[in-house]
Amino acid sequence: MKLERASTAGSKVLLILGWVMTAIPILMMGVGGVYTLYDSAAMDEGLRKQGYAAHLGRVILYLEIACVIVYAFPRTAILGAILLTGYLGGAVATHVRAEDGMWPAPVVFGVIVWLGVFLRDARLRALIPWRR
Repeated sequence: MKLERASTAGSKVLLILGWVMTAIPILMMGVGGVYTLYDSAAMDEGLRKQGYAAHLGRVILYLEIACVIVYAFPRTAILGAILLTGYLGGAVATHVRAEDGMWPAPVVFGVIVWLGVFLRDARLRALIPWRR
């Protein structure tokens, strides 16, 4: 009986930690993406610095926001994590190509994205078991 309670308590802790980890990229990328849509001067400057044409900014931001929305819903969170991994991979490639030292940031975000899903979805934890 105590084992079941400990397991349930452990699952609740993992679920809460998972949602906290999930909230980080949702807030930073989602809110940041929406804010950037309204600050086109900063967006244009960032695109120019990275070697992209200004007219691509809105398309890139719409893709970012769409990936975050798919990630935010529990039913589509794994698909969202896959999409965000691709998006963040493009960010890493862009930073490396532009010789910008900020390339570790999207890598860390990608780890946070998957850690959030891993902690809150028991099915994913079953696929990737930790051994003791």
